[in-house]
Amino acid sequence: MTELRIHWGSSLDSGQKKKAEKYRADVLDLDGAVEYAQEADALGVESLLMAQSYSLPDPLPVLGALVRETKNVRFILAYRPGLLSPTLFTQLVNTVSWMSEGRIALNLVAGISPAEQAYYGDFLAHDERYARAGEFLDVLHRFWRGETPLTYEGDHYRLKDAQLGLGFWEGGRPEIYVSGASEIAQQTALTYGDTWFRYGDTPAAIAEVTGPFRAKGVGVGLRMQVLARPTREEALADLAEVMGDADENHKAFVAQFVAGADSAAVKNSFRLAEEAGHGWMSPVLWSGAVAYRGGPALCLVGSYAEIAAELMAYKAAGVTQFIFSGWPARDEMRHFYTGVLPLVRALEGAGERTASEPFAVAAG
Repeated sequence: MTELRIHWGSSLDSGQKKKAEKYRADVLDLDGAVEYAQEADALGVESLLMAQSYSLPDPLPVLGALVRETKNVRFILAYRPGLLSPTLFTQLVNTVSWMSEGRIALNLVAGISPAEQAYYGDFLAHDERYARAGEFLDVLHRFWRGETPLTYEGDHYRLKDAQLGLGFWEGGRPEIYVSGASEIAQQTALTYGDTWFRYGDTPAAIAEVTGPFRAKGVGVGLRMQVLARPTREEALADLAEVMGDADENHKAFVAQFVAGADSAAVKNSFRLAEEAGHGWMSPVLWSGAVAYRGGPALCLVGSYAEIAAELMAYKAAGVTQFIFSGWPARDEMRHFYTGVLPLVRALEGAGERTASEPFAVAAG
């Protein structure tokens, strides 16, 4: 039985505990990022997501530092086509692959906010951004297949006899994740990705959309939050602390941002939260933080055992990977990898021994 693959959130964004607290977007704590990555390494975290946003330091140079300070943990580099030429981007990724002995994967995102895209001089509409992302990934795949010198004529990119001296580590290529909930995002993932990533929902709802990906051998991943404690009572108490001291001004800012976003994933998360009354979507899926923290904030809340059982329900629904974070991210990482993951592995082992009795998908 293939094990669930669990990754964790960016070491550049440690995550404030209370929703009333503010992120420090005006500093780079490189020493703190290194310590975070080294602890992830020691805990056995498979990968850390290196997110990209105007409000965070750029992940590429920080990634170059972190790979030299760690041994095993991988890094998932989130990047948006349109900011760099595909030739230069391939060159950068190949360079990091040699610095890290291949410990880099890619999460290609097309952007969720026209306003933020405009910060970078990008004014393409949603579907055109994904069309450009498809061309971008097509070029990257061609480089990694060894199609050089490469001449390419697309609607968004033109290359003439492009060549790179340094290939990817050991002649391979990075694993590619494509994010987004729209139809064009899904088609891009099916064509060019190894795994399609989206924001969360109940296992039953996720099971309804995984079929095409299973049929083509493309993985399905969820980007979510988690709050796990030894007991449910402890989890609910900590959730109450996280949700205390509401910052209504920030809530209004998030609502304004969502209104201007053109991301199907973001809109869908807010729709789900509204339908649930910004409360429980299932006994363990909490939507109340979405209004304050955005689309990825659908959160699994419960005891270690409850969260482990729910992850098995997602696995039965066709989910193969997760990228989790928490409030704050580093503390939650310790809870998850010491408390939840051992139970998941035990359940997976039990399932392998009793393969004739598959886990049921939770109704949510």
